[in-house]
This record gives sequence, structure tokens and C-alpha cells, in this order.
Amino acid sequence: MNFLDVAIQSLPLLFKGLELTLIITLGSVGIGCIIGMIAALSRLSGKRLLRLLATAYVDFFRGTPLLVQILLVYYGIPVILQDGQAFLMNTFGMPQLIHNYAMPRLIAAIIACSINSGAYIAEIFRAGVQSIEKGQMEAARSLGMTHGQAMRYIILPQAIKRVIPPLGNEFIAMLKDTSLLSVIGIIELTKSGMLVVARTYEAFAIYITVAIFYLVITFTLSRYIDYLERRLKTGD
Repeated sequence: MNFLDVAIQSLPLLFKGLELTLIITLGSVGIGCIIGMIAALSRLSGKRLLRLLATAYVDFFRGTPLLVQILLVYYGIPVILQDGQAFLMNTFGMPQLIHNYAMPRLIAAIIACSINSGAYIAEIFRAGVQSIEKGQMEAARSLGMTHGQAMRYIILPQAIKRVIPPLGNEFIAMLKDTSLLSVIGIIELTKSGMLVVARTYEAFAIYITVAIFYLVITFTLSRYIDYLERRLKTGD
């Protein structure tokens, strides 16, 4: 069987893996945007406790490998739930509510990728907000707006417009990082390739096909991000 035949026969399984990769990436970056926005505003808050908590979150998840975070979520959350329930049962006599402590792989994958992406997106949003001239906040406050109203109606709309290109880059980075999820058995694109290799023993043909899948998607997204960035600069 030649290179092309092996690649063609592997396409159905690889497309299924690609579909799961895109679902996890979209879900993780989407949730990460919400987490990142909250963390960014907390880091810019005048309340010291919020700043400390947000800074600790960002520093931890940007300073540790995603692979470790995936393993912590997948194996750690069941342990926390089990120990927490045991404490409540022994201390307050609560009935046992959770009987199965196994962590669903897909949920663990989205949680781990979301909190990791959120840490990076927090810095993107923070930089976007800080790039807006301080005079705009002062002008909004002088017109009688509260700090929250000025952020909502004046600062954030401009900041979001500026952070769209780096958010696209974060999406591309997360798309590639989902390959690490194979460690907990998620059959995404890379894991799909590994399964085909185990069946056909055609490692080079399969992995070059997987690489082409990633390359086509990331190249297309990169070109779109460049186009979007030019449009946004033209609109300024």
C-alpha cells in the first residue's frame, strides 16, 4: 500500500478527530474569554484582594505546563470531590450524593483547556484595556459616568476591537495544544493519527497527513487574522 492510499484510508477517522479538536478548541477559548475578562478586570481593580487572586491565577496557569494542568484536572477533581464529600458526611452527617468519582474525559479536557486559555486571554484583555488612553476614562468620569459605566460603554468596546487579532492567535495556539489531551484518552486529531498508526504501522504517512491538517487550519486562520487586523487598522 503506497503513501497516498494509506493517507486516503485514514481520512474518516482523522476527520472525526479534527471535529473533536475544533469543538474542544472553540469551547475552551469561548469559556476562556469569559474567565479572561473577569481575571483581567480583577487585575485592574482597585481592590487588593481581587488583584492578588487574579494575579495568582494568571501566574499559576501561565507558569505551569498545560500537560500538568490536564492531569491535575482529570485526576485531581475526583479526589477533591471524594475527600470533600467524606468530610461533609463525617462532620455533618450528610448523605452520600456522589457515587461515581470518575471524571468524564471530555469535561476534564474542556475545563483544563479553558482555565489555561483564560490565563493567557486575561493578559490579552488587560493589555487591551491599558492601551486605551487614560484621558478617555477621565473624560467619561467628568461627564458623570461611574467607573463601571465608563469601562462598559467607553473603554471595553475599544479594547475588544484591539484584542481580536491576539485572540485569534490564542485560538491557533490552543488548537495545537489540544494534541496534549491524548494523554487522558481524548481521541482528537493527534490521537486519531496514533490509532491509525497502531493499526497500519504507516507512521510517516499518517503523521504527515495529521501535520497537513494542522497546517491547513492554522495557515487559513493566520491569513484571516492578518486580514482582520488590516481591516481593524483601516477602521481606526
